[in-house]
Amino acid sequence: QVKLVESGGGLVQAGGSLRLVCTASGRTFSGYAMGWFRQAPGNQREFVAASSWSGRSTGYADSVKGRFTISRDNAKNTLDLQMNSLKPEDTAVYYCADSSRSYYSDNYADYTYWGQGTQVTVSS
Repeated sequence: QVKLVESGGGLVQAGGSLRLVCTASGRTFSGYAMGWFRQAPGNQREFVAASSWSGRSTGYADSVKGRFTISRDNAKNTLDLQMNSLKPEDTAVYYCADSSRSYYSDNYADYTYWGQGTQVTVSS
């Protein structure tokens, strides 16, 4: 059974940085695209960033482009999200997701497995 565990969330001031890490287990990590989504209270879950199975192709939401960087280490079964220049509007629960496809997608429906989420709070 696939298990995804996020870590690295917390409270940070606006302009600060955080690094989220997702550790995967339960199946071959390197064969599948992975992504990060987030959900703020009262909002729908939204796409943040995603990586193809190899990490050579990545995509970002316009709202985080230039500030966030997604990367993966297939040898360690980890997916990272480096978040810089954080803004209060980045406050949300961040979820790691595992796709059933090799290429990345920004569509929630293309992801099969989800972590439990980690809270990121950015104060102004």
